[in-house]
Formats: sequence, C-alpha cells, structure tokens
Amino acid sequence: MPSLSFKSNTVQEVIKIRLKPGNACYHSVQNLLSFRLLSKNIKIKIYIILPVVLYGCETWSLTLREERRLRVFENRVLKRLFEPKRDEVTGEWRKLHNEEFYDLYSSPNNFQVIKSRRLRWAGHVAHMGERRGVYIVLVGEPEGNRPLARPRHRWEDNIKVDLQEMVCGDMDWLKVAQDRDWWWALVNVVMNLRVP
Repeated sequence: MPSLSFKSNTVQEVIKIRLKPGNACYHSVQNLLSFRLLSKNIKIKIYIILPVVLYGCETWSLTLREERRLRVFENRVLKRLFEPKRDEVTGEWRKLHNEEFYDLYSSPNNFQVIKSRRLRWAGHVAHMGERRGVYIVLVGEPEGNRPLARPRHRWEDNIKVDLQEMVCGDMDWLKVAQDRDWWWALVNVVMNLRVP
C-alpha cells in the first residue's frame, strides 16, 4: 500500500483518504449486495467495508461535518443491503428510511464502532503514564499562544462528550479509566448504545 501523505494533517483529509478504499471495496461487492437471491444474513457478512473505512478511527476527532460524510457513506451501502419494502396498506413498493436501516442492521453502526474504539484507546492512553509520547500528544497541554479563533475540537473533547452521552457527567476520564473492569464495561455499553 502506498504511503499516505497528509498536507494539513486534518481529520477531514484523513476521512477523505479512508473513504477512497471504502468506495473501491463497495464497488467491488456492489453487485453481490444487490443480488436478490442472497439472503440478508449473507449480505451482512459480505459487508466488509466498515473495517476498511474505520481504520485508525480511535484517534479521530470528529466534527458534525465528518460524521455526516461517514453516515452518508454507510447509508449508501445499507441501501444496497436492504431492498425496497412493500407497504402493507397501499401495496406499493417504497424505499426504506435511514432509521429503518439501523433497525434491520443488527451490527453496530459506524459511530458505535468509532466511540467504542476511541474509549478503548483512551483506556490504553490513561494507563501509559505521563512520560509516554502518545499520552503527551493526546492529553498534554501545548505550550505557546493559541491563534485567534475558536479552538479546534480535540480528541479529548470527544472522550468527554462520549462519557456525557452515557450519563457519566463531568467525570475525569483519566481517573475513571484506571479501573480497568469498569472501563471495559463502559466500552461494551457504547457498542450496544443506540446512536441516531
């Protein structure tokens, strides 16, 4: 695989680069996903695109714009997985709504996977200690003056938002992650959490 070069080192660029092999993978199995003789269970097993797109997602700091791009990609693939549905009242065929895809697709969606991987990685970072480079980069406070503008959304901010969504409040995630059993239970809860 050729090396990836990032010009501005932004998450937008990383997601754009990850979606290219995801699209290539999608187009290679597109005919199988729309083949009517295959059952839904087999089509879901063929759906190998998710790991291709989400490679390295535990370090992403997503904004609403990137979340939307990932959601659009996933919905496009799920439309191929699940054919149109016949309306019981009128008898007409109609396309499924996005919410219906998530009801039919029993596996975790993009955001459940991203959040659980991010929390799992956060647990590893919390146990590394303050001297390790990864800890300093992800949690440390940079020196110097900030530029005049709204600060960028940081990786640590995502961890705090993920914990707030699970009604953990304003806990210090570094202290909470020290209890490995409790933290792994938290990661498992995120995998089963319904993400709109």
